[in-house]
Amino acid sequence: MAELNYHHLRYFQVVAHEGNLTRAAARLNVSQSAVSTQVRQLEERVGQDLFERRGRALLLTEAGRIALDHADAIFATGRELIATLQQSGRARKALRVGSLATLSRNFQLAFLRPVLGRPDVEVILRSGSAVELYSALGALNLDLVLTNQPPPADALTSFIVQRLDEQSVSLIGVPALCPPGLSLAERLAEATLVLPTAESALRMGFDALVDRLDVTPQIAAEVDDMAMMRLLAREGIGLAVLPPIVVRDELASGSLVECAKLPNLTEPFYGVTVERRFPNPLLADLLREKRVGSA
Repeated sequence: MAELNYHHLRYFQVVAHEGNLTRAAARLNVSQSAVSTQVRQLEERVGQDLFERRGRALLLTEAGRIALDHADAIFATGRELIATLQQSGRARKALRVGSLATLSRNFQLAFLRPVLGRPDVEVILRSGSAVELYSALGALNLDLVLTNQPPPADALTSFIVQRLDEQSVSLIGVPALCPPGLSLAERLAEATLVLPTAESALRMGFDALVDRLDVTPQIAAEVDDMAMMRLLAREGIGLAVLPPIVVRDELASGSLVECAKLPNLTEPFYGVTVERRFPNPLLADLLREKRVGSA
């Protein structure tokens, strides 16, 4: 049986992502007829139509979608192999970490501290949305994604999720907003609050808590960024619902205080990876150290 021509597969992959022969030809720096010929030869080799042609647009057939999944995986593995072997001869090894843009900076720093400053390690830290980061992880452009919410189940990408840490959550505010002698229900009823946005797991847990206490909170702000919640708390806008690790420095200095712990409310932190043929040894060491430290 004839071998698969990976040159044909590469042309197909570019056409599939561009959805148009003209754009694909420009990207590959070849003629449109050359691209069309390569794709047709691949279709002949696999015995399936990979595209449905509608005018100038090319839409993937079911067979085309399967072929594209495999093509993306094949070429991502090739990039990974080159990067791994090239990196093996370097004095500094790279660790590529993606972090949810709203995630606590203090947690990120604490997690990465074992490799930060090492003369043989370069840490590349990228922040973004969950969609952006998981896409980069699936394409093997990241070694790890740090997040406070596990990824959704995906039939095409098998994410490996490890729970790295869990922090208690408290009401945090300037001293003037934290008079002594009040019960938790009284604080929640009387204070203005800075809360996570409604779609977050932390907010869902908080809403369940105030419902149990039969309290209607006074909301000053709803924020999806812990760094912004930290700033609002420091400005005295209201009591913020935060893990103390987010405001560790302010608590140490006394500019913010922990008014009250919120019972049964925690913020989990996860590390998300994918199965790799050539896993980054730096990441394995970091996760192993985290497991030992958590034991």
